[in-house]
Amino acid sequence: MRVTNLVLLLAMPAILAACADETGQQSGSDSAQSAVEEVIATASDATRQNNNALQELLPFEDTRDFENARRGFIATLETGKVMTASGAVSYDANLFEFLEGDAPDTVNPSLWRQSQLNAMDGLYEVGEGIYQVRGTDLANMSFIRGDTGWIVVDPLTMTEAAAASLALLRKHVEDLPVSAVIMTHSHADHFGGVKGVITEDEMASGGVEIVAPEHFFESAISENLIAGNHMIRRALFMFGNLLPKSPEGTVGSGLGTTTSIGTFTIMKPTIEIRETPTRLRVDGVEMVFMNTPDAEAPAELMFYMPEKKAFCQAEIINHTLHNLLTLRGAKVRNGLLWSKYIHRTIELFGDDVEISFGSHHWPTWGNDEIIEFWKVQRDTYRYIHDEVLRLANHGYTLHEVAEELALPDSLSRAFASRGYYGTVNHNAKAQYQLYFGYFTGNPADLYELPPEKAAVKFVEYMGGAANVIAKAQQDYDNGEYRWAATALNHVVFAEPDNESAKNLLANVYTQLGYQSESGPWRNIFLTGAKELREGMNVVPIPSTLSPDVVRNLGLETYLDFLGVSLNHPKAAGRIITLNFVIPDRNQQYVVYVENGVLNYTIGRQDDDADATVTMDRAVLDNINLRQTTIAEAMQAGQVTVEGNPVKLIEFLGLIDRFDPWFNVVTP
Repeated sequence: MRVTNLVLLLAMPAILAACADETGQQSGSDSAQSAVEEVIATASDATRQNNNALQELLPFEDTRDFENARRGFIATLETGKVMTASGAVSYDANLFEFLEGDAPDTVNPSLWRQSQLNAMDGLYEVGEGIYQVRGTDLANMSFIRGDTGWIVVDPLTMTEAAAASLALLRKHVEDLPVSAVIMTHSHADHFGGVKGVITEDEMASGGVEIVAPEHFFESAISENLIAGNHMIRRALFMFGNLLPKSPEGTVGSGLGTTTSIGTFTIMKPTIEIRETPTRLRVDGVEMVFMNTPDAEAPAELMFYMPEKKAFCQAEIINHTLHNLLTLRGAKVRNGLLWSKYIHRTIELFGDDVEISFGSHHWPTWGNDEIIEFWKVQRDTYRYIHDEVLRLANHGYTLHEVAEELALPDSLSRAFASRGYYGTVNHNAKAQYQLYFGYFTGNPADLYELPPEKAAVKFVEYMGGAANVIAKAQQDYDNGEYRWAATALNHVVFAEPDNESAKNLLANVYTQLGYQSESGPWRNIFLTGAKELREGMNVVPIPSTLSPDVVRNLGLETYLDFLGVSLNHPKAAGRIITLNFVIPDRNQQYVVYVENGVLNYTIGRQDDDADATVTMDRAVLDNINLRQTTIAEAMQAGQVTVEGNPVKLIEFLGLIDRFDPWFNVVTP
C-alpha cells in the first residue's frame, strides 16, 4: 500500500509542488501590446448584437432571485477577506466588486446577472434555526441549530474559509460548539474545510457525528486521482484561474465565484446514508435523507427537515443548468437518473416544503415557488436526455443532436435552466456519449488523423496558411466566429509559430468568450486567447493531495494509479516481481510487471519475487509528502530491501512523472 504512496510522489511532483517560474512569451513592442489590449477591451458589433438579443429573450424584469439572494442578510466579513495562518489571502470577496450596474459589452448580460447574484456574500438567515454563509468560497456553508450546538452542512474547500464562516455565525447569531457535520457529496468544495469546524480530538471523543452518503469517503479520496493530472490542466481553463477577475476576464463559473485556497482536509463519516428515505435525528433535529448517487456526484445525498419544512437540495437542484459532462473531464452523468431524483423529491416532500436551500446559490421560499423551481430543474434534465435519444433514434449524430436540440420556451426562459455552468449544447453531447460513445457511425469518423497531422493536410488543401488566415479574417469581420475558430486552429496546429494565425485565433476566442452565457465556456475561450497571445504562464497550483488525503488513500486506489503511471512502452519486455510488506498496517502485496502492464495481488507474497521491500505506512506517507526521500529512509533503516535491489530501481525507473503544464491551444 505504501509503495504506491511512493509512486504517487514520483509520478506527480508537479501536482504536489507549486511552480513559480514564468515561461510565457510577452509582446515585443508597446504598440503591439496596445493593439492587443484594445482588442481585449472591445466587444465586436456581432458580440454586442448577440448579447443584446438576450435582453429581449429573457425576463430580466423578474427580480425574485435578487430578492431571495438578499433575504435574511445579517452581516459580512469585516474586510471581505479570509486569511491563512501565514498571512496569505485564502478568499477575497472584494475582487468581485466590479459586478455592479448593467452588463458591459464584454460580458453576456445573462451571465452578468448570474455573477451578480453569486457575488452576494455574507451570513444569511434562511429559516428558523437555519443559516447560510455565502461568498467565502465557491460553495455555500449551511448551519442548523441542534439541541446542543450547530449542525454544519458542507464545510467548504479549505479549513480557513470554513473556520471564518463558522466564526461569522458565532459572532452574529450564537456561540455554540459544532455538534454534527453533514457532507452532502464527494466534491472537494463540500468537505475539504472540515477540520476548520471540528478537530481530531473532538472526533476522537465521539461527541460529533459526521453524516455522508454511502461510498462518500472512497469517492472523495479517489475521484480524479487516476486521470487527475489531465483534469487539473483543463480545470485551470474551466474555472478561469489564469484570468484576471474583471469585465474582460473571469466573472465566475456560474455555479459560484471562485474557490478558496489554504489547507485541504477530510474526515471519515460516522453515519452513512444508504436508503431512501432514511430517517434520523441529528442533534435532536429530525431529518429524512435521500441517497442520490451517480448523478451530480458519485456519492451524494439530500435531506428534508419536517419540523422546519425545509429541504437541503445539495447540488442536485441549482439555479443553473448543471453539467452532464464537466468540461474539466470526468465520467459522463445520467440526465435521466438526475431528473428522477428530483421527481422523487417532489413526490416525497412537495406537499409540505416551504424552504429549499442548497450547496450553491441562494434559497427559495414558498411552496408554489419551490415546486415551480423543482419542476423546471427536473424537466430540463429529462428533456435533454430524452430528446437526445429521440434525435439519435432518428439518425442524428453527436454534433447534430447538440445543434438541433433546444429547450422549449417554458424551460429556456427560466433563469434556473439557463446554461451558466452546464450548457444545453455540451450536455446534449454528453447524453449522446453516454449511450453511443464518440463514434457517429460514419466511416469517415472512425479512423481520423490526429490533430497535428490533420491540420497540415487541412492547410495544404486550403492552399496554404495565408489563404486560411485571409478567409478567417473575413469571417471574423462578419462576426462568424465558430468556423473561423476551427479553421485557424488547424493553422496553429500546422504552423505553431505562425503569429498571425495565433493572434487572429485569440481575437476569435475573445469574442466567443464575451458572447458566452456559460461561465466555464467564457473562461475556456478567454484562457485560450490568453495563452495564444502570451504563451503558457506556469503558476502555483492548489492541490487536494493534502496529508489527510495521502494518508487515507485506499490500497486498490494506490495500486491502480501505479498501473496508470507505468510507462507501458518502456516496460514492454521487462519482467519484474516485487513483494511489499507494510508492518504497521499488517499488510502485504505483490506487484507484477509483464507484457508492459502492472498487475497486483493484495494479501499475499510471491516466493519467486525479485525483491521484498519493507517499510511502515508512515514512512511512505512522509516520502509522498516530501518530508523525506527514499534514499534518506533507506539510510535511516526505515526502508529495507531483501533480494535484488536493482529490480526495485528498475521498477521505479519505469514510473512516469506527470506535468500538468501541457499544451492545449497549441500542439
